[in-house]
Amino acid sequence: MELSMIGLGRMGANMSERLVRAGHRVVGYARTPESVQRVMRFGAEGARSLQDLVDKLSPPRVIWLMIPAGDPVDQTLQALLPLVRTGDTIIDGGNSYYKHTMRRAKTLKEHDINYVDVGTSGGIWGLTEGYSLMIGGERDVAGRLRPIFEALAPGPDRGWGHVGPHGAGHFVKMVHNGIEYGMMQAMAEGFTILKRKQEFSFDLSRVAQIWQHGSVVRSWLLDLTARALQEDQDLADVVPFVADSGEGRWTVFEAVDLDTAAPVITLALMQRLRSRDTTAYADRLLALMREQFGGHEAKRGG
Repeated sequence: MELSMIGLGRMGANMSERLVRAGHRVVGYARTPESVQRVMRFGAEGARSLQDLVDKLSPPRVIWLMIPAGDPVDQTLQALLPLVRTGDTIIDGGNSYYKHTMRRAKTLKEHDINYVDVGTSGGIWGLTEGYSLMIGGERDVAGRLRPIFEALAPGPDRGWGHVGPHGAGHFVKMVHNGIEYGMMQAMAEGFTILKRKQEFSFDLSRVAQIWQHGSVVRSWLLDLTARALQEDQDLADVVPFVADSGEGRWTVFEAVDLDTAAPVITLALMQRLRSRDTTAYADRLLALMREQFGGHEAKRGG
């Protein structure tokens, strides 16, 4: 098949390369010429503009977006709408909020443009390991894209699937990332406890390697943790600031709306927010409260 890839950051570029390796024709476009040149080096074609991109594809066109969620997606769709034609398909493979996806699908349907949301997981390792693809939209439209999904997934028959109507793919990816928050937090807390037990002088990298085989906590996340700890166990140069893409927040909001308890995911999100508190105002106030009611002198200075 042939398709275009809009957004050639590291993940979009890696996806393009995997598709080219599988024999698909890929036309890449990004705002920076350097990004386009990068994907052309492994066999993708480059486009100078959205018009050029559309002109290089044969109808019905398939256009895959790998761009940041929010306004960038809406702006790109607005720019594409006058250029695409009935029967063309636009895929959003980014981390869009599922309600925005449902709105966009409705708008494009009015113009007879197919819209497919694909929650995509795999990060920088997807080029070699394949991507997990959670697909939302009309089943027959998704079915026509099967060769693309088979090429991107870890295997033709695993790691991908249609999960429901428009928005369902991004909803599943949202919950996937919420679970990821909880798993990461538990892993980080466990290794912190091991490190604090100084009398045993644990080799954290060795512990992680042991857990990689036979343990019920073995996972790709543990593999990546073991790899990181092998390089550096003290992490002195790492700033304790943990960002979030927004999907953990959306998962927590959705749990509240559905009257569903999600304490682990919620606490993991709170810990990420706490990591960004450079002033630790709440902790300072807590210390003063203890000083006020109990005479426990708060430490000052620094």
